[in-house]
Amino acid sequence: MDVLSDAIAAMRTGRPHSSRRDRHAPWGMRFEASEGAGFHVVLQGSAWLIPAEGEPVAVGPGDVVFMAHGRGHALASGLDVPLEEVRLGPDGRWPRPPSTENGSGPVTVMLCGAYQLDRHRAHPLLSELPEVVHLPTRIGTHRSLRAAVELLGMELEEPQPGSDTIVTSLLDTLLLYILRAWWQRERHGGGHPTGWSAALADPPVAAALRALHGDPSRPWTVEELGARGGLSRAAFARRFAALVGEPPLTYLTWWRMITAGRLLREDDIPLRLVAQRTGYTSEFAFAKAFKREYGVPPGRYRKQAS
Repeated sequence: MDVLSDAIAAMRTGRPHSSRRDRHAPWGMRFEASEGAGFHVVLQGSAWLIPAEGEPVAVGPGDVVFMAHGRGHALASGLDVPLEEVRLGPDGRWPRPPSTENGSGPVTVMLCGAYQLDRHRAHPLLSELPEVVHLPTRIGTHRSLRAAVELLGMELEEPQPGSDTIVTSLLDTLLLYILRAWWQRERHGGGHPTGWSAALADPPVAAALRALHGDPSRPWTVEELGARGGLSRAAFARRFAALVGEPPLTYLTWWRMITAGRLLREDDIPLRLVAQRTGYTSEFAFAKAFKREYGVPPGRYRKQAS
C-alpha cells in the first residue's frame, strides 16, 4: 500500500459508522471525547462547529469538517443554543438518531460519522493534523470527495440490500479523500508546506517512503533509499530527517514494529513469518525488538488483541 493508506490501516480498529441527521432549529449536540476520529458533512442548511479549543466554525451546505483527534466538540444551529449530550454506546458507536427531529425552525441535514483508531500507535502523518480540518465547498474543488459524500448520503437516506457493506467501504473512501483534500490544500494553498505534507510533496523523500512501505522486510540502506530520488547518501539523510523528523532507518524500524503489531492483531500466521515480513531473519531478534517497542512479547500481544 501507499504511505497514506498504510498510515490509516495501522491505526484502524473495528468498523467505521455513520448516520444521517435531520434537525430543525433550534438544536444543539455535544459529542464527548473518544479514541476515534469523527466527521460531519452538512448536506442542507447550516450549522456551527464548536471545538473544545479555538473559535467556532461556520459550516455551510457541502462543507466537510473532520475531527482528527477525537476531542470533544459540539454542533449546533446557533452559538447560544442549549446542547444535548450525545454519548457513545457500549459498542463504541454514536446512538442512532430518529430520521427527523421536528421543530419550528429551518432544517439542517447532516451526515455524522466516526472511525475507531488506536492512538497508541498513531502515525505522525495523522498526528500533525489540526484539531479541526474544515473543507468548505467550492465549485470545481474536491470533486472525488463530493462524489463520496453524495453516494454515502444516498445509501444512508434509503438503505438497500448490501448497504452495510457499501456504507463501510464508502466511509473508508471518504476518510482517504478528506485527508487527500487537506494535504493538497496545504501544498497548493500559497504557503510553504511543512512536516508530512512537505515530505509527501518532496520527490526524493516521497520515493523513499514508498519504497519503505512497499517492502519493509528488505534490508534497506540509506544509500539505496537516496538513490531512489537521485540524491547522495548524506544529502538524502539530511533531507529525510528534516522533513520526516527522524533518520530513514529509525523510521523504518518504527514502521516495521507498527506493521508487526497489525499482523499480530489481524492475522494468525506463525511468529516466524511475522518476523520475516518485517525484516528480521531471527524470530528471537524480532521478539526482542517487539517487546522493546510494545512492552510485551509478541505472543502475549496477540492474545491480548484477540
